[in-house]
Amino acid sequence: MTKHHAQAFWIPHRRHGELIEAPLHGRPDGTLRVKTRYSGISKGTEGLVFNGRVPKSEFERMQAPFQEGTFPFPVKYGYSCVGTVIEGPAHWLGKTVFALHPHQDVFDVPSSSVVVVPDKVPAERAILAANMETALNGCWDAAPLAGERITVIGAGVVGALVAYLCSKVPGTDVEVVDPNKTRCTLLSQLNLHHVLDQSEASGERDLIIHASGRPEGLCTALELAGMEARIIEMSWYGDTPVEVPLGQAFHAKRLTLRSSQVGALAPCQKPRWDYGRRLAKALELLNDPILDHLISGESLFSSLPKRYGVILDDDATLCHRVRYTASPNDEQGLLCSA
Repeated sequence: MTKHHAQAFWIPHRRHGELIEAPLHGRPDGTLRVKTRYSGISKGTEGLVFNGRVPKSEFERMQAPFQEGTFPFPVKYGYSCVGTVIEGPAHWLGKTVFALHPHQDVFDVPSSSVVVVPDKVPAERAILAANMETALNGCWDAAPLAGERITVIGAGVVGALVAYLCSKVPGTDVEVVDPNKTRCTLLSQLNLHHVLDQSEASGERDLIIHASGRPEGLCTALELAGMEARIIEMSWYGDTPVEVPLGQAFHAKRLTLRSSQVGALAPCQKPRWDYGRRLAKALELLNDPILDHLISGESLFSSLPKRYGVILDDDATLCHRVRYTASPNDEQGLLCSA
């Protein structure tokens, strides 16, 4: 029999995390009970939540699926869980699934809210699905063309994944700008060209994608843009004001500055795609061992209250993996058909 309560990670107030017991009520028809194997900490967004920097105007839009509590605090937040279905219809039992769910060791969700992880994608890597979904949507908004000169500013997980996807377009010249020296090895492992300083970056670019989360990065994007270039803004600044120099050559070069946000499907894909199809494609795109380099560390779920702030504050953090079981044997003997 499965237990009747779970442990969930909550942020009760600024920069403080706790594991709190969450009751598991009777499972309604059409839902699955999932035992979490791994979850991923998304440094950018989760850092803004942990530090209480979600603007009041964005409280509703920033809500994650299956979030509990309200901004600023207390809140149960997160959106990258991979686990095993342990209760539900027989054809679901034992399947490894991805869900946009906060950090929690066991949870119930509608079957329509999970996506089966492809056999060729390890569960350990599948935690990158939410980041890959964001990067995929950003590429749709950016629409990189064969042969284009493309610059990505910011080599966090999303920026690196966007650059990785753009590099797959035939003939593209992709350059990544990030002053963080710890990114040099990562980008080399991803076969991407990296420059540390704006002064070394190539100019007259056709497409610039900004994902650094820093206002100065957007200024750099404007400076590197060529005539009639497209600039895609993927950073989200929370409550930080952003000054953008729209004088100088912005109008003379007829530049286009456009936002991209994963909460809405790119307009070019809306007639044919839905969120489920997009997430399934993101998981499929993770079938590349090279992407394991984007996971920069691992911690046990039980240590999360002490480790969470340290992980988010570390400049070297990319995607941090949270592991929920000490041994693979813990996964045995848990399946229960509806």
